[in-house]
Amino acid sequence: MPVDHYENFPVASLLLPARLRRPIEAIYRFARAADDIADEGEASAAARLEGLAAFSRTLDRIERGEAMEADADAELARAVRAHRLPVQLLRDLLDAFAQDVTTQRYADYPALLDYCRRSANPVGRLLLHLVDRASAENLRRSDGICTALQLINFWQDIALDWQKGRVYLPQDELARFGIAEAQIAGGRWSAAWAALLDFQTDRARALLLDGAPLVHALPGRMGWEIRLTVQGGLRILEKIRRVRGDVFRQRPVLGATDWLRMAGRSIAM
Repeated sequence: MPVDHYENFPVASLLLPARLRRPIEAIYRFARAADDIADEGEASAAARLEGLAAFSRTLDRIERGEAMEADADAELARAVRAHRLPVQLLRDLLDAFAQDVTTQRYADYPALLDYCRRSANPVGRLLLHLVDRASAENLRRSDGICTALQLINFWQDIALDWQKGRVYLPQDELARFGIAEAQIAGGRWSAAWAALLDFQTDRARALLLDGAPLVHALPGRMGWEIRLTVQGGLRILEKIRRVRGDVFRQRPVLGATDWLRMAGRSIAM
């Protein structure tokens, strides 16, 4: 599927069973379009929130079983009906996107985890429902992977998020490591900054590794898709560690050689 935005990790790739590509694409289009309302362009906060409310009204119509006029909405409705997807998970995504409009700082790690619970974890949970593997343990491991990937994206994009007025590093942890926001604004690396990013990346890595056994509970090609996803997250963490957290001068991204390395590591999982 065409993807206009940079993605660390596979989305509806050829590894996925053909029968799942259309519902996954429908979910992705819904989430991507709603996220763009919250993040892109020059609209006011009120206009962004109203745009997200329109997406919520679409979910209301899907739940009532109404006919959808837009092709993308009709495709999402078919996916929800065919796979009995919990619509609340889609509402959680909208709630997180709305929070991006209204909240630019997080007091502590639990507050950040609550955001990840709604911004990232629903995607993994929806995938598990698509393949009928939504057991309590699988959901727990999926949440760990998805939260970790969201955190990794935050640490990768610290400089970009600052330009949007957002700081996802918990405020109490900034204080603990002696980091003022002026240092982020100036893109200044220091030993204390490196220690802070080591702490953040170690925590994200632990979440990823705890969730990684999920790949053995997933059928066929879906398991391989998640293997690559996990390895992509781990590879970005390695790149952040290699530059000692200096994501200001070089944003870590995945290149062609990284995908080859990730494929090899996926086989060994």
